Amino acid sequence: MTCELCELAVEPVWRNDKLSVILVDDTAYPGFCRVIWNDHVKEMTDLAPSDRLVLTDAVWHVELALRDVMKPDKINVASLGNMTPHLHWHVIPRYADDAHFPNPVWTVAVRATDESTLAERRARLPKLAADIVRRMEKPA
Repeated sequence: MTCELCELAVEPVWRNDKLSVILVDDTAYPGFCRVIWNDHVKEMTDLAPSDRLVLTDAVWHVELALRDVMKPDKINVASLGNMTPHLHWHVIPRYADDAHFPNPVWTVAVRATDESTLAERRARLPKLAADIVRRMEKPA
């Protein structure tokens, strides 16, 4: 059986022996990231305490990079995994003008974000990737 998250983690922004950070290819949400635990575990409670700290620290660093580079109005952090029971966290920059705001990104869209705004946000993605790598290589 193939795992969608393992396939996505083939080209991560950053990876070590424990986890991968990827930029999600979502045109409506530039900067949407996933932090994916490399081993197949379902829940946070399946991890050793030290590994839970590694994972939550990675989510924290990705959130910091998103705040600094993408300048969102809010960050959403979610761990669902209902369809793919492989431990991962969604870290999503949110803006008052995004397609679903103030609702979750998985609901019905209530507007279309201006394409020039999305293009400007997509232009920040190389800087975001570099900032994630910097933070993950030298965590504070």
